[in-house]
Amino acid sequence: MAEALSAAQVEALFTRADGAYAFARWGRPIAPVVFGVADETLGVIKGALEAVVQLAGHQMAETDPELGANLMVFFCRDWDELLEVPNLDRLVPDLGPLVTRLTTGQANQYRIFRFDAAGGIKAAFVFLRMDQHLQAVSADVLALSQAVQTVLLWSDMAFRDRAPLAVVEGRTILRPEIADVIRAGYDPVLPVVARDASHALRLAARLGRGQS
Repeated sequence: MAEALSAAQVEALFTRADGAYAFARWGRPIAPVVFGVADETLGVIKGALEAVVQLAGHQMAETDPELGANLMVFFCRDWDELLEVPNLDRLVPDLGPLVTRLTTGQANQYRIFRFDAAGGIKAAFVFLRMDQHLQAVSADVLALSQAVQTVLLWSDMAFRDRAPLAVVEGRTILRPEIADVIRAGYDPVLPVVARDASHALRLAARLGRGQS
């Protein structure tokens, strides 16, 4: 059994590069749609998302009453393909400059979150450019990784040094300590949004080792 994270380690997962603590979870059921993949891959992606949402104790839905779909996942071979998606520029302001930035930086993935009036996540856009690195990753592993990284608003530094997934006996799994943080993050007693680092103490208290 993995050792629970300390409060300091939990705090680091939600502390951004500028030093600000920012936690948010989905404030509504997640209604996903996926573009640019075959039907069999679509099932893998939705299956991974369902598993992570179930882990969190959250809900999924066929549609979102306000947005239709509120989690949009786009697969492409080249970032310029995003400019050809009808009406995407309405959903993603400054799409052109974003595509230029992603192309220049040779990025292979990017996520954008939108928030409701209370600060909870109301929509997310996931963009994946299938370069040689992502093509080398199996569909189920890629899907699980993206599901984990969109179920909460993690820090932009959270998984830079250590991925949320691990290989155990040849099988890729969600690291147990990260799974615990996801469960704790969706505890109904805790707020949907937190901007004070003391929130990490409350999360840590729900990880099985108490505050530290």
